[in-house]
Amino acid sequence: MLIIISGFPAAFISMFFTGSLLIEVIFSLDGLGLLGFEATLQRDYPVMFGTLYIFTLLGLVVNLISDVLYTIIDPRIDFESRN
Repeated sequence: MLIIISGFPAAFISMFFTGSLLIEVIFSLDGLGLLGFEATLQRDYPVMFGTLYIFTLLGLVVNLISDVLYTIIDPRIDFESRN
């Protein structure tokens, strides 16, 4: 179970980033994936960094949830420092 929890955040985030752009292009939707892609092509740096910030923040939150799930599933794992 721990292997699944450790691999899920990376797979989820990569599928989310790629899938958002593909779905928005196929169905002609306006969203963050297409906005970030078009900002990259037009070299609109504030918008590009804004979408990168949102996607990075989402990735960090998913990784944090994964670490909390570690401690819930296996109580022997703790993240406290040892002296």
